[in-house]
Amino acid sequence: MTRVGTAVIVGGGVAGPVAAIALRRAGIEATVYEAYDTQADGIGGELMLAPNGMAALAAIGIADEVGAAGVPTPRMVMETGSGRRLGQFEDLPGLPASRTFARARLYRALIDAAVASGVRIEYGKRLTGLTDGPGPVVASFGDGSTAEGDVLIGADGIRSTVRGLLDPAAPRPRYCGLIGLGGWVRDSGLPSTGGAMHLAFGKRAFFGYRVGDDGRAGWFANVHSAEMMTAAQAREVPEAEWLRRLRELFAGDSLPALRMLDRVAPGELINVGGLQDMPPVRTWHRGRVVLVGDAAHATTPSSGQGASLSIESAVELARCLRDLPVPRAFDAYESLRRARVEKVIARTARINNDKAPGPIGRVLRDLLFPIAMRRFYNPERMMGWMHRHTIDWDARVAGEAPVAYGQG
Repeated sequence: MTRVGTAVIVGGGVAGPVAAIALRRAGIEATVYEAYDTQADGIGGELMLAPNGMAALAAIGIADEVGAAGVPTPRMVMETGSGRRLGQFEDLPGLPASRTFARARLYRALIDAAVASGVRIEYGKRLTGLTDGPGPVVASFGDGSTAEGDVLIGADGIRSTVRGLLDPAAPRPRYCGLIGLGGWVRDSGLPSTGGAMHLAFGKRAFFGYRVGDDGRAGWFANVHSAEMMTAAQAREVPEAEWLRRLRELFAGDSLPALRMLDRVAPGELINVGGLQDMPPVRTWHRGRVVLVGDAAHATTPSSGQGASLSIESAVELARCLRDLPVPRAFDAYESLRRARVEKVIARTARINNDKAPGPIGRVLRDLLFPIAMRRFYNPERMMGWMHRHTIDWDARVAGEAPVAYGQG
């Protein structure tokens, strides 16, 4: 196939707008088709872009404008439910600071950047089918409309429709044993955490929080549950009941959890249900259809890398389509990305296990974690491979051999 001139992008979350901006920068016309009728204003809690995510945005020239929607978060403090500090992780020197965003603000910033670069965004376009035969690849939507392009990019998240159409045998999202809840407190009455995100291993649940200079706080809780609950199922439980359960779980901890929970306004509890990631996805592309972001490699929020990896993959995909014809571009893209993202997903699965240990496991963790931090923690060795990853936009992409499933 000749070089790509047009792209249909399914999904307007993180990877979709970034891919569209990068493709436009590469001289490829891209249109984003979003299933929902409107932007995600006011929806979702906080998420973080790590230094590598900010660097990937810088590679396509939008780090400053997007970064302005978040706040610098250059350190993470690990502690126990009793308030004992286990360790502190600082951003590595010489890197852009990690930034924390209200999820909706990040989405809006990316959409605004895409529109400013000339990308067209169409809403209310829920994908129902695709045709990849002679001629252009055609996407069909629930409203009866269609769209066509030289390639179709599935950026439609962990429950990707594109992934199922590409490979009906593709794995399903995998439950990690934790329910995710969170929220905002406009006036917490608590002192600022000075740009730090606090992550606390409570006796019965995990609690994270950050307090801004204005007293506004963002918080989240990870609650162990043997039973998977979808977001819809979790939201069937009344908000007041979830808050009661959370107060009970954190009642014995010396954390600001109870104070924050008491100030959650009605209707402002964020409930995402069971946290999930993706087992290794065998098929990232076929013909002129390719997956990007969470559709290919979703990880749970415990990684602190989900959005950053999606941004990296979107930028790399655009570079490959700029420099190589399909299918060599897709092979090169997968070769550049698969081993890295699967390493992060595997690492995060271990972190999730640490959030919900048994009584003996909690004691051992709290005793050994500080010792390990003092004796063995090397920031460059532990975090450098992840946070110092950069993309050279101007470098030409060489054709890569296809990646065998499971490699890396």
